Amino acid sequence: MARERLLDYGGLDNEAKAGLARHFEVYEWPGEEGKEAFLAKIGPSISGAAAGGDVGLPNAVIDRLPGLRIIASLGVGYDRIDTSHAISRGIMVTHTPDVLNDDVANLAIAHMLAATRRVVRFDRFVREGRWAGGEYRPLTHGIAGKTVGMVGLGRIGREIVRKLAVFGCDIVYHTRNPRQDVALRHYPDLVVMAGDCDILFVALPGGEATTGLVDRHVIEALGPEGTLISIGRGSAVNEPELVKALADGRLGAAGLDVFSNEPNVPPELFSMDNVVLTPHLGSATVETRKAMAGLAVDNLVSFLEHGKAITPVPECRHLQA
Repeated sequence: MARERLLDYGGLDNEAKAGLARHFEVYEWPGEEGKEAFLAKIGPSISGAAAGGDVGLPNAVIDRLPGLRIIASLGVGYDRIDTSHAISRGIMVTHTPDVLNDDVANLAIAHMLAATRRVVRFDRFVREGRWAGGEYRPLTHGIAGKTVGMVGLGRIGREIVRKLAVFGCDIVYHTRNPRQDVALRHYPDLVVMAGDCDILFVALPGGEATTGLVDRHVIEALGPEGTLISIGRGSAVNEPELVKALADGRLGAAGLDVFSNEPNVPPELFSMDNVVLTPHLGSATVETRKAMAGLAVDNLVSFLEHGKAITPVPECRHLQA
């Protein structure tokens, strides 16, 4: 029996590629130069597509795949896929929630600790021989008793909250509406909450509703003693305002795993000792990527063989058989 044909649009690691190849006849996207020949010859027979969450699948490609039935995104965020357009074509979209919560939350907390204790600064301090040279080591700040604000309280936000419990922090949160299942103080006004916080975690998905939500007013309310940790989508933070506030001393420190125009990072940040930078590593562990790949493959197999995805994105749940 012929296997279903699948498009690997990119952004997949070796674990995902191997998993897909065990179940499907996989075709890698040829890029701009080879796309026309590929779409004419192979496109009509493609029934599924997989892509990294930071890559997605453009509408222009979706519209050239007449037999496409499912798009599997490796990541909890799926803002790089136009779900409304996919739904208009009857195409299922899936993602990989929950399996990455632990490691993303761990990295967020690592950023908090590294930023507040100036780990990057003092790593350089040692390497440059300044400790051995007797140079003064300025004091940093602990986190016990500090007020920590969560902007967004989805799966990852709740996991960060759970892990923060051991640090003795006072945890508060901002969402559009208070959650009935959370026994934390809710702030309807983000600026007010930022003004009461020492540390602010931003764990938001991408999209129009969250773009620029953490703006100049929020950043200035957090203030020169405050620390901002961004772990969801870089678009949620007004990046130019963030850079200026860090440069001017209006914001104390930042830990950034995500950026507005990845992989491009504002070069002004590179020389700042009060900033920790990582290249969107939230889910980038062997264990989590293996779990994400497995879930993406399971979604594709389950939907193409039985018409039922395991983790459809919320907008696509009605497309289940």
